[in-house]
Amino acid sequence: MTWLAAGYRYYPLGLAMRQLFGCNVWKVSVDAGFSCPNIDGTAGSGGCIFCNTRSFAPSRRLTSGLSVAEQITAGIRQLQRRYDAQKFMAYFQPSTNTYADVRTLEKLYRSALDHPGIVGLAIGTRPDALPDDVLDLLQRLSAQHYLQLEIGLQSVHQKTLDFLRRGHSYETFLDAFRRARQRQIRIGVHLILGVPGEDRRDVWATAETIAALQPESVKLHNLYAVKDTPLAELWRAGQITLPSLSEYAGLAVDFLERQPPELVIERIAGEADTGYLLAPDWAGIKHAARNAVDQEFRKRNTFQGYLRQKSDPGCL
Repeated sequence: MTWLAAGYRYYPLGLAMRQLFGCNVWKVSVDAGFSCPNIDGTAGSGGCIFCNTRSFAPSRRLTSGLSVAEQITAGIRQLQRRYDAQKFMAYFQPSTNTYADVRTLEKLYRSALDHPGIVGLAIGTRPDALPDDVLDLLQRLSAQHYLQLEIGLQSVHQKTLDFLRRGHSYETFLDAFRRARQRQIRIGVHLILGVPGEDRRDVWATAETIAALQPESVKLHNLYAVKDTPLAELWRAGQITLPSLSEYAGLAVDFLERQPPELVIERIAGEADTGYLLAPDWAGIKHAARNAVDQEFRKRNTFQGYLRQKSDPGCL
């Protein structure tokens, strides 16, 4: 475990990218103007309970009128000024980025790949927007370029998916995951920890299920309430509570202790724009969750995969 020897308690994306490309690789967010089947009436009309796309990154939404190439150029310039960055990943992020016909998708993806400095693609989507012809396209692209398919699952429990108003089932995710895996597409899975109605055992079950599936990476997210969402209404009415920082850190470490050491952790938690955030306050503090997770690991004196090693000393 090179990441443990390097002083990490889990396998972070930054280290994985440096190992693969020889330097840091920065994601450039791209808004290609996609819709979502959970908004347009295909799967639902209200969207997920937590979803307000304006809150994800208001500054990025201001570039939505630009072409993919223009957005990438602007994003690269900004990252070069701030970090002296050299290599970049085009990240199709807002909404559902496989929700179009194959010809349209290929044109958009290739416009990103043709941009100087771009070394690959990350494509965020839902499991119910991955028909075979789209997966065939991603298979062709991934044979020539680095490509990461990021599938929003959020939970393996149907009660949680229903609460979140996801508009799809775990079985839908599993079908899409297996068809993508058959095509040898690199897969990342998005998960939310600390959803009302779930306890620690539910998180453990999610962790064990994901570990058995063996995706290439995982993004962990904390549930937070932002303005103009159904979740905000529930929070204001006192019908739900959201995890404290220490509670979330405990759940995240519970999850990571059950993962194989080769699983790349793309994100420990999300950070909300403070102009939209209602609760919890800590979700608007940069690196608060990451620091709390690191502290929890040190407190327990454990690391990613610890419980797997404990049950089978030969597995690491």
